[in-house]
Amino acid sequence: MLDLTYDTPKPKVIPGAKQDWELVIGMEVHAQVSSNAKLFSGASTSFGAEPNSNVAFVDAGMPGMLPVINEFCVEQAVRTGLGLKAQIHLRSAFDRKNYFYPDLPQGYQISQLYHPIVGEGEVLVEMGDGTARMVRIERIHLEQDAGKSIHDMDPAMSFVDLNRTGVALMEIVSRPDIRGPEEAAAYVTKLRQILRYLGTCDGNMQNGNLRADVNVSVCAPGQYEKYQATQDFSHLGTRCEIKNMNSLRFIQQAIDFEAKRQIAILESGGSVHQETRLYDPDKGETRSMRSKEEAHDYRYFPCPDLLPLEIEQDWVDHIEATLPELPDAKKARFMGEFGLSDYDASVLTADTASAAYFEAVAAGSDGKLAANWVINELFGRLKKEDHDITESPVSPAQLSGIITLIKAGDISGKIAKELFEIVYTEGGDPAEIVAARGMKQVTDTGAIETAVDEIIAANPDQVEKAKQNPKLAGWFVGQVMKATGGKANPKAVNEIVSRKLAGG
Repeated sequence: MLDLTYDTPKPKVIPGAKQDWELVIGMEVHAQVSSNAKLFSGASTSFGAEPNSNVAFVDAGMPGMLPVINEFCVEQAVRTGLGLKAQIHLRSAFDRKNYFYPDLPQGYQISQLYHPIVGEGEVLVEMGDGTARMVRIERIHLEQDAGKSIHDMDPAMSFVDLNRTGVALMEIVSRPDIRGPEEAAAYVTKLRQILRYLGTCDGNMQNGNLRADVNVSVCAPGQYEKYQATQDFSHLGTRCEIKNMNSLRFIQQAIDFEAKRQIAILESGGSVHQETRLYDPDKGETRSMRSKEEAHDYRYFPCPDLLPLEIEQDWVDHIEATLPELPDAKKARFMGEFGLSDYDASVLTADTASAAYFEAVAAGSDGKLAANWVINELFGRLKKEDHDITESPVSPAQLSGIITLIKAGDISGKIAKELFEIVYTEGGDPAEIVAARGMKQVTDTGAIETAVDEIIAANPDQVEKAKQNPKLAGWFVGQVMKATGGKANPKAVNEIVSRKLAGG
């Protein structure tokens, strides 16, 4: 395992009219558990179904209907905790959080406030510039999602779709360790990457399967360090929560606006009030939604319909034994095993499909060359056509075949790009294409030398100039390559041209 060390990024400093201010951010990420059934019922979790078609009696809040815990959802929460190096609580419990939502028929949400299933963990958030922030996870608890209210189908009425009601969520709560909008976006990106590797959440933000509540506050320089030393939140400013963010770009924009809004209030002598706000992307501003509730406002109490959740350590150990290689470990291995740069390894491990594709290519060829072709040629082409790696028309075996031909000296880099285009658009075996279309590189030094002699003999004036300025030898190399249809081995051409011009 490669030991990766990073410097800690500096906090975002925002200049006010009177002084500088620093950002402090904590996040509550709601990740929908990847499961076929809901947390407390057997209703389907499939997305895009007809409204109110995936609803069991317990989801609809019918009298006398009791919840039954979905063991697989519990397993997915444990798997997530282990993937975040967090403490797994063998005993946890569910609570009722009481509040009115038109799309939550029970009139309460079953959640875990006092005894969550997962305790403290951590996420290493790399910023791409050699710095990284270690963000502490406070807890992960399981809870049921609410439904969806639809307000744009009728001018006088709202409609309710209960399909999402009761779907299992993991609420992943961070400490206020994030210090800037870019870090916040990078944190969500890294968390989503880990969840996808684990297979516990698909991370689809467009569908609402991953969304974040962002807690933003500002403080004077030096105050955060006092908080770190004491863990006393009084050193930090009053926070406001921005609800239901499902876009990395909007998360950054909302944080920027909210920080400046709070600074303006403080510098005018006012006080920031703790509240829940919404971000309006059209206006680029946050607006008040409601005053921030505390736990007592929700009248939490243990859910009388569910016994405390008790799990065995052996079961946890079995889940841990089945964990896949996670992004940080895979990145470190790619750097050590294939000699890749930090950047290349990060790109290739961004998702499991890309990592698996690269490994399949690199297994039969040169690792660094494989990384170069996968990232620059294949990823570049796929991005241009708005495809992902799962839609690649070039298989790992085909790309490995192209790289093998390059390493063997059978084709040049220029010919390889032509070959890649043929394979990408037409398919076929690279070696067979090269043989059938006469694309094989000319490595016969005798034939190359003959071509060089002919070019030199036909251009005596250029020869004299090249003898005065050796850099002009490149002109002869280009002429030879042109004369041989680009098939001559470039290295051999350079060596022969240099020798001939030197009088050899």
